Amino acid sequence: MMDTIKFKLTIAYDGTNYSGWQTQKIGLGVQQKIEEAFWKLFPGVKRLHSSSRTDTGVHALGMIAHVEIPRAELKMHPRKLALAINAFLPGDIRVLAATRCPDDFHARFDASGKQYRYLVWNHSVMNPLLRQQAWHFPSTVDLAAMRAAAKLLIGKHDFKSFTGTRDYEMASTVRTLTRCDIKRSGPLITFIIEGDGFLYKMCRGIVGTITQLGRGRFTAEEVRAMLAAKDRREAGMTAPALGLVLVKVFYRHKARCTKAGAAA
Repeated sequence: MMDTIKFKLTIAYDGTNYSGWQTQKIGLGVQQKIEEAFWKLFPGVKRLHSSSRTDTGVHALGMIAHVEIPRAELKMHPRKLALAINAFLPGDIRVLAATRCPDDFHARFDASGKQYRYLVWNHSVMNPLLRQQAWHFPSTVDLAAMRAAAKLLIGKHDFKSFTGTRDYEMASTVRTLTRCDIKRSGPLITFIIEGDGFLYKMCRGIVGTITQLGRGRFTAEEVRAMLAAKDRREAGMTAPALGLVLVKVFYRHKARCTKAGAAA
């Protein structure tokens, strides 16, 4: 077995030009670009393993992945790793940090939760500086009603009514949300959603439904009924991908990786 050193990577990217995170048979994934950058420096690297996947057009500030670099190929100080990889990446992808972590760390299986944020520009005229980062929703909304409905989603529920259709059945569509906050600063509305895991297009289904509720399309009681129905047709629209950002991934053993990185 090859002697390798494992690193935890924190990755940010603008997903506008990519077919999601994962390497694709058709289309370009963010993962592919980062792996190609690693292969230029470390030919023995096999594959990046990420904490999650993001869909076409979705962004990230805190995607986590791990990579194993053959010890014989690592000629630089680990502190220079992120800088070296970024030299081979396009400007819309960056490795923010690369810290050495224990051999048993796994970016996906050790994750205990995630935080997503979704931006809505609620004004008659779209802000051109946010045209690739926020959903333009020009209708007036009732923010108090939206916040009241969002609270109904906190806790352990079956979120089947809010997830996109896949060509296979999920083992379980039950997830636990620990946070579903809605903040406003002028025209900018920010959804902050945290939970132990997320289904396909679940965040976007929540945002789309709650935003429609804000303009009177649904009531809070109907949101309760949506959860109970377990039927995607009963909930509201799926918000566009461009407003969604994976902000943080939470880990049970975060401190262990941090210590390892500091010692590297």
